[in-house]
Amino acid sequence: MVSHYEIGTLCWQPDEQEGWIGSVIATKTVEGDSVTLGLTLDNGTTTSVTCKECDLENENNPILPPLRNPPALEANEDLTNLSFLNEPSVMHAIRKRYEQELNIYTYSGIVLIATNPFQRNDSLYTPDIIQMYSGRSRGEREPHLFAIAEDAYRCMIREKRNQTIVVSGESGAGKTVSAKYIMRYFATVEDADRPGAHTAKTHALSKTEEQILATNPIMEAFGNAKTTRNDNSSRFGKYIEILFDKTPEIIGARIRTYLLERSRLVFQPATERNYHIFYQLCAGASDEERELLGILPVADFNYLNQGGDPVIPNVDDAEEFQLTKQALSVIGVDEKAQSSIFQVLSALLHIGNIVISAGRTDSNLSSDEASLVQAAKLLGIDAFSFAKWTTKKQIVTRSEKIVTNLNYKQAVVVRDSVAKFIYSAVFDWLVAVINHSLATPEVQKAANSFIGVLDIYGFEHFKTNSFEQFCINYANEKLQQEFNQHIFKLEQDEYVREEIKWNHIDFSDNQPCINLIEARIGILSLLDEESRLPSGSDDSYVQKLYTNFDSDNYKKVFKKPRFGKTAFTICHYAMEVTYSSEGFIEKNRDTVPEEHLEVLMASSNEFLKEVLKTSIDAAKADQAEMAAKAPKARAGALTNRKPTLGSIFKGSLIELMNTINSTNVHYIRCIKPNEAKVAWQFEAQMVLNQLRACGVLETIRISCEGFPTRWTFEEFAHRYCILVDSSNWDQSDGKVADAILSKTITQENKYQLGKTKIFFRAGMLAYLENLRSQRLNHAATLIQKNWRRLYYRKRYLEIMRSIVKTQAVVRGHLTRMRVENIRQNAAAAQIQTAWRAFYARKEYQDVCTAVIKTQSCVRGYLVRKGLLAGRQTNAAISIQRVYRGHVARVAYKRDVRNIVIVQSLFRRRAAKQELEALKVEARSANHFKKVSYQLENKVVELTQNLSTRTQENKKLLGQIEQMETQLASWQNKHNELQTYTNELEAEAAVASTHMVRARELETKLDELSTKYNESLEQLKTQEVESDEIRKTLYTKTLELESALQAANEEKETVKLTLNEEIQKLTEEVERLSARGAMNGNAYGTPDSRMNGSTNGVLAMQGGKSSKSLKRHSLNTPYKENNGLLTPRDFNPRPASMVLSTQINSPGYISAFGSTTPQGDFFQAQNIELEIEKLFDREEEIRVEVVQGLIRSLVIPQPSGQNPMNANEVLFPAHIINLVTSEMWRLGFVKESEVLLASAMDAIQRQVMSYSGEDIIMPGVFWLSNVHEMLSLVCLAELNIEENRNDMSMEEVEFQEYERLVELVKHDLENVEFNIYHTWMKELKSVISKMIVPAVIESQSLPGFITNEGNRFFHKVLGSTSPSYSMDDLLNFLNKVLKALKSYYLENIVVSQAVVELLKLVGVTAFNDLLTRRNFLSWKRGLQINYNITRIEEWCKTNDVQEAALKLEHLMQATKLLQLKKGSVADIEIIYDICWSLSPTQIQKLISQYQVADYDVPISSEIQKVIAKKAIEDQGHLLLEAVPLDDSGPFEIAEPRMLAVLETYMPAWLQLPRLRKLTELISRNERQ
Repeated sequence: MVSHYEIGTLCWQPDEQEGWIGSVIATKTVEGDSVTLGLTLDNGTTTSVTCKECDLENENNPILPPLRNPPALEANEDLTNLSFLNEPSVMHAIRKRYEQELNIYTYSGIVLIATNPFQRNDSLYTPDIIQMYSGRSRGEREPHLFAIAEDAYRCMIREKRNQTIVVSGESGAGKTVSAKYIMRYFATVEDADRPGAHTAKTHALSKTEEQILATNPIMEAFGNAKTTRNDNSSRFGKYIEILFDKTPEIIGARIRTYLLERSRLVFQPATERNYHIFYQLCAGASDEERELLGILPVADFNYLNQGGDPVIPNVDDAEEFQLTKQALSVIGVDEKAQSSIFQVLSALLHIGNIVISAGRTDSNLSSDEASLVQAAKLLGIDAFSFAKWTTKKQIVTRSEKIVTNLNYKQAVVVRDSVAKFIYSAVFDWLVAVINHSLATPEVQKAANSFIGVLDIYGFEHFKTNSFEQFCINYANEKLQQEFNQHIFKLEQDEYVREEIKWNHIDFSDNQPCINLIEARIGILSLLDEESRLPSGSDDSYVQKLYTNFDSDNYKKVFKKPRFGKTAFTICHYAMEVTYSSEGFIEKNRDTVPEEHLEVLMASSNEFLKEVLKTSIDAAKADQAEMAAKAPKARAGALTNRKPTLGSIFKGSLIELMNTINSTNVHYIRCIKPNEAKVAWQFEAQMVLNQLRACGVLETIRISCEGFPTRWTFEEFAHRYCILVDSSNWDQSDGKVADAILSKTITQENKYQLGKTKIFFRAGMLAYLENLRSQRLNHAATLIQKNWRRLYYRKRYLEIMRSIVKTQAVVRGHLTRMRVENIRQNAAAAQIQTAWRAFYARKEYQDVCTAVIKTQSCVRGYLVRKGLLAGRQTNAAISIQRVYRGHVARVAYKRDVRNIVIVQSLFRRRAAKQELEALKVEARSANHFKKVSYQLENKVVELTQNLSTRTQENKKLLGQIEQMETQLASWQNKHNELQTYTNELEAEAAVASTHMVRARELETKLDELSTKYNESLEQLKTQEVESDEIRKTLYTKTLELESALQAANEEKETVKLTLNEEIQKLTEEVERLSARGAMNGNAYGTPDSRMNGSTNGVLAMQGGKSSKSLKRHSLNTPYKENNGLLTPRDFNPRPASMVLSTQINSPGYISAFGSTTPQGDFFQAQNIELEIEKLFDREEEIRVEVVQGLIRSLVIPQPSGQNPMNANEVLFPAHIINLVTSEMWRLGFVKESEVLLASAMDAIQRQVMSYSGEDIIMPGVFWLSNVHEMLSLVCLAELNIEENRNDMSMEEVEFQEYERLVELVKHDLENVEFNIYHTWMKELKSVISKMIVPAVIESQSLPGFITNEGNRFFHKVLGSTSPSYSMDDLLNFLNKVLKALKSYYLENIVVSQAVVELLKLVGVTAFNDLLTRRNFLSWKRGLQINYNITRIEEWCKTNDVQEAALKLEHLMQATKLLQLKKGSVADIEIIYDICWSLSPTQIQKLISQYQVADYDVPISSEIQKVIAKKAIEDQGHLLLEAVPLDDSGPFEIAEPRMLAVLETYMPAWLQLPRLRKLTELISRNERQ
């Protein structure tokens, strides 16, 4: 095997600032057994390394510089896939992905490394990104938080086991944000196995999911604070269990907290802050709350002003306060409880302002101190008692109680202890409320599994480390131990599963350090022992540690500092940490004096008492649990002892580890890239320390001890098949891989063959890559040689052919010149001949033309002169005639005017005289009676005349029927005679012997002929009489109309006269009643008669009843003239009048009052009666429409050869329109409303019953029919507006009809939208499954097939081929477009549908392309570009070019893959060409671009330029996803123009009532 350390090899050298710096081996000098390597560093300096030649075979030798990975592997997304797994390579891979590719996530085996960008990057956590990871395995997409969350979710479902996601890292690394996004993922993601379930369920987050998300702002407000390393540092540990039922759906959650940093309440170092909630309260409280709670500015509170500037950049505390209040409301804390919380928090701030005066040996606190009074008021406690027990303490002995004074320092500690105790109790109460809200007994009973998210503090090492850092690092020791064991177990399981040979792997076990802390005689037990002693102190505790652990047995884990006696050093797994013992005892005790506890429990503040009770009960429960777990000998002692903070933390940590060990664990290690919190800045040395601390390097070391690199047989054969002869390629992948390894690697311990994978030692991948490059270089040289030979031979042959062709061209040119000269001479002679002939001909023609023009001018002058004279003569005659006529007319009009004046004067005088007589006559009541009697007599007379004429009409109709019967009998007799005659003629022709008989028959025939002629004459006479009767009947009908009209006019005149007389008489009666006249009763009878006659007049007027009339016949007044109704008296509904402007059907004209023959009128009346009878059984009509015409209808399928006409497609709408129009015309308004509602509901349900591709044809069919129905309603609405003043119906009926039209129009628009929405939703569901396989994965362009993800060469069409191809996608689009056009949908609807589908194609394909791993290459861009071109050609062919614009982002992305990327200028060209892509998207595409073997790799300078633009852009990475449950924008097309209501009904439809109805309407139209 060749050594890696050759000239040109890349390696690393240590650097004080950067940690490691790249270098290259420039020289290699061998002197005997000694080898000297000359290295040139990236910064230009040189160095050398000397070693033995045998050392070069082991690249892990510490003498040698660590090897650097090839450029293609340097930024691998999984660190375990690096060929050389060493510290600098890991750091450089993370750095390159962070700085150049802007990827903050990197895998390291099962661990996700998350590097904090210190910048909001919301585009990585959008709902679209969430859905991209839903249902995907961890390796399908880029490293991401959501990939870990999805992996945990799938493992929970698949393995039926609880899961835990451990999020760790130092302060400021982004743990809290990462945990928050993980919970958001679980709350918002849709299950890929049940798409749309989440949205269909609630169209939003459920209440439980909202409550889970609401816990984040609450926990951050009460448990996070600003530190020197982090603006939002969690000062407590949190383990949240998200509970799932069997579905699995989120049903609740539980929260457990660990070690709240209580000391932060009373003390904050410089540049740090207290907990966020206090600053939020000061900034966001209202004026009323400020006055009530005594809230001062932040600078005036001692608990808030210790850290300096309280403002965090880009954080609005007032706005955060409102968010916190909203979150509290979401989890069930009402406003009253919130006010109580803020009241207690304000009291704590005032406690911090309590001023205690110092004495020589004691301290003093006045009960009237202002801050104390305010705090006591808010807490509801006695100020005097609080002041007393703050400065004094009570010692209880067996016989007495001794009260002693406290010094100033002790009094301040007591004051702060009370504040810390209350705040801790409030925090615990909030956690209990959250758990009670999210984990009710019903939820816990229904919970089937959970996913826990552990957001815990990372390893901490400060200049001064205290009790909090000790507990935090103790927790990290336990987690690191579990982590190492888990990693080792996974490695071991992998080796066992693949059945390979392996040796035991040693890993650093930190159990000694854990024993030092938690053993029976350990740091914690000694701390508890010292804390329980009344005289216990920090110094005596440290001396006990020195006494017990400063020995050889503990020298690896415990050290005594050289200087000072108040500190001790523990050798943790990450580093040595020196702890200051100051405050250890007091913090571990964490007690409040019993006297103060009694004061607090006596509070009048019910909320405070509830909070304290919750905290005390929780402490008792923990104490009881610890006693139960302790040995029986110690159980009684533990029960009587108050637990210390250290023991509580130890117990909760053990419980946490038991929970984690019972679950499947997933790890996220958060890294803080720089101390200054500058965006996208990477400090290598700091990152290296964190990688050591979080165990990532230990993970890699464990992997390097075994076989860190592992490839499947298929992947390995695809990559390195060129290293063996092509004859081996036909074998299986395993045999090909074995052949490659046998030929290339001679040391068998460098690899192992498993059942499905090949396991390599570290560095072997780089060795194989080097062999592959050499093989490719050799093959390229051979190809170049043969290509150059072919090129120059081809060039020589082309030159020879060019010379021969040139000679032939020159010779041909000279010959053509000679021939051309001869042709020109001959042509010149011909031209001269033709020119001379032309010139002579032209002169002759000019002379002839001049002569003809002269003649025409002279003749024209003579004709015009005669014509002018004739016109003058005619004009004179006309003037004379007109003048004479005018004179005669003027004289005539003057005479007529004079005569009229004389007549009018005479008539006026006679009228005046008659008026005076009438006035005198009208003054008497007798005259009024006379007039009334006359009017009644006339009404009676008219009624009798009407009945008489009705009877006459009936008699005439009976006579007509008798005549028609008689005529029919004569015709029958004639037919019998004719038949008899024919029989006689037949008999006469039999034989000549019957001549005698024939003569007799002839005689009889003559007699019959005579009778026949007489019958014909009689028939003609009867026909004439029948015509006369019809004419008479028609004349009487007209007379009846005239009489009725005259009667109406007379009634109106009499009505006006009577109304005037009644008014006068009423006034007279009132005047007489006022006077109290004696004859008052005399007017009673006339009044009664007068009212009766008035009602009779109204009845004669035929006034319409207030009752809503249904039939037109009931709504029309009866008249005289034999009781007949004429067409002009018929009052139709406006629906029919709507179509009167468009339809010129004879049936409609006759129905609306045109004058037709009387027989046609009676026939139309009979047809309408039949139609009304059908409508009387409206329910049967509705059943046929809903069941037969909609639900059971077999939808006609389009045919490419014989396209359907409109009637064959729209006949359901036409039939429904026809029925509706007739109902409106005949007054069946309510029935039509029910019919249309049933039809619309049935259509909508019918469409929604289809799914998948089955909906394409039915959806478009009914969409077109509904639009046809909508067009009729729109036409009716338009006619209402145009003819509003011409409607002859009552106002109430008109409003009812108008309301119905508006309602039906609105409902039809909704139905059309719902059908389109359902149809488009199903189409999107179908096409969404095709997009990625067809557009992204399919390779339709031969010759440019890529091998990633496919079997190589002849196996390329194996089982891994895409499930859909471009042909499938285009066939689907063709099917949709064919349906849209075959069923006569408008172009705007066609365009909307195709645009929405292609928008989904473009967005889905583009987003998938952005998140693809190991996929983007030049060939792949060519394949996708070809697929897009096919779609564009389809759009162009089908005249929907605007839809192709929705593929612009995808098209430009493929262009980017094919453009050159070798320089900054090339990148600028890419930005110009790909103008629609954002810099963030361009950066993502280029960072994932796979450079071909002979392409120039993209330099780091170019990647930095691209990354800089992406950082400045801050745009969204993915396009906004097209929702599958939404149809997108839909604009209803303009109504169609209806020329006539079609009565077409297919013959195969078995709908007897509808068929009869259409036939009747059709016959009515033909009348």
